Amino acid sequence: MILTDTHTHLYSEAFDEDRAEMMQRAMEAGVERFFIPAIDASYTDAMYKLEQSYPEHIFLMAGLHPTHVKENYLEELAHVEQQLIDRKFYAIGEIGIDLYWDKTFLKEQQNAFRQQIHLAKKYQLPIVIHCRDAFDEVFEILEEEKGENLFGIFHCFTGTKAQAEKAIGYGLKLGIGGVVTFKNGKIDQFLADIDLKHIVLETDAPYLAPTPYRGKRNESAYLLKVAEKLADLYNINVLEIANATTANSKEIFGV
Repeated sequence: MILTDTHTHLYSEAFDEDRAEMMQRAMEAGVERFFIPAIDASYTDAMYKLEQSYPEHIFLMAGLHPTHVKENYLEELAHVEQQLIDRKFYAIGEIGIDLYWDKTFLKEQQNAFRQQIHLAKKYQLPIVIHCRDAFDEVFEILEEEKGENLFGIFHCFTGTKAQAEKAIGYGLKLGIGGVVTFKNGKIDQFLADIDLKHIVLETDAPYLAPTPYRGKRNESAYLLKVAEKLADLYNINVLEIANATTANSKEIFGV
């Protein structure tokens, strides 16, 4: 059984004291493929170091996280494009709009999102979208940019069934993580109505740990808990969930 964690911040400082052990636990749980979203330039070296340590398992993205869009965002975007010129990446992410913490830089976030979608099209890469309290704003830009050359993952999907269908209509898979195990997560109420071909698994480690670890540090080994929940919802076994969602990840990332 091969599970794919399509979104995990394994370079995070939260893992500095036990990263090797954490990776071992993940692989023992069947997680062998780890897709690593970027945040900003300050994490680039840590991402490269992680890749060097686990070259067969780690797949990097390039991008500027919406909560890190500040006055210097154009410099950050220049760094993203320089990386794309210099070496291979598997997606542009995570990108999008976040209005939960701060609305100060909404226009800059919108501009950064658009520019990074254009980079994804230029380099024929998928996008990995971060959306928090911003479905309308994200969908507005996706409507402008939609087409065969727009595809990717709607990371940490927490919306309604209608919003799920809308995201899928833009060529996006739904990234399903720990929220599906929460009693108040709500997506478990309709997820089985969504064809499994539109689903990929993720942890967003070290954030959003699934039940029974909710509130603690998340790690990629816990992806198995997400897969088990989906097996229950879809009324199939965990191996079928692993096979289907890993195949879906290969369709998106090309590897």
